[in-house]
Amino acid sequence: MKRELRDHEGRLAAVMLLPVVLYIVLLVGFPFLMAFAYSLSNVTVGSPDFRIVGLGNFLAIFADQAFRTALFNTFVFTFCSITVVVVFGHILAELLRQEFRGKWLVRFLLLLPWTTPIALGTIGFLWYFDSLYSPIDWFLRQTGFLGHHDAPLGPRSNLYWLGRPGLAMFAVITVHIWRLLPLAAMIMLAGMNGIPKEIVESARVDGAGYFRRLFEIVLPLLFPVVAVTILFATFFTFTDMTVVWILTKGGPPPNATQVLASLAFLNGIEGGDLAKGAATAIFFFPVLAGLAALVLRLVKKAVVI
Repeated sequence: MKRELRDHEGRLAAVMLLPVVLYIVLLVGFPFLMAFAYSLSNVTVGSPDFRIVGLGNFLAIFADQAFRTALFNTFVFTFCSITVVVVFGHILAELLRQEFRGKWLVRFLLLLPWTTPIALGTIGFLWYFDSLYSPIDWFLRQTGFLGHHDAPLGPRSNLYWLGRPGLAMFAVITVHIWRLLPLAAMIMLAGMNGIPKEIVESARVDGAGYFRRLFEIVLPLLFPVVAVTILFATFFTFTDMTVVWILTKGGPPPNATQVLASLAFLNGIEGGDLAKGAATAIFFFPVLAGLAALVLRLVKKAVVI
């Protein structure tokens, strides 16, 4: 049997891929089908009734102001986070390519936010944004930016980061950037190390400055890596609810920082309306599938060119 598998690559490949297929079917495919069935039904927690209602749940959530607010917040949250992560990820990768003492330590410290459990890291940030004991507010008071009548940020002694809509969204985005930036930097660093040094050196000898080399050589060659980074970061951001739930639980009211993932949890788990929660969560699928198809198509074109 073992020799037969070794002699037939097709059968060996099927056997090797079987665990992956089972994993996808059991842990991804089956829950997705269940969520799709729930979204078309009237199922709730504790009720044995299961009746197909068609697109009623989707029509209901589109008419819900909380859903529209969460949808807008999700796109703002994602766009701001991804923009900052990609830009600063490239800057960090460029810095980490340079030779300096202690580079291994800097790389180790840079990866810590990614290796730290996100719930634990976010709980730590609750102290930074505390309404009374925030060290950020203390620093702003000590430097004169806060706490007196002529202060640029106002006379209040605290900014109340998680109690004001704009500042709460800023806090949520900041924590998410802190989480994703190390991953983006390391992916881009790997991509930049794959660019042949001879090409960059030839451009340098020909008199091309830093920005010309960056925009005409480095970034075009790095585009597939950047696109994949954007894709992964978007998936992580668009479907994340941990940061929002721990910091604000979607508040301050009304739903100032609510995103689709936290709203789906709020409706389906805490509210007991599994059908409405599933309909909210299913909305991720066409958006993320379309984005993935677009990014992979652009990457394929870039590689072919």
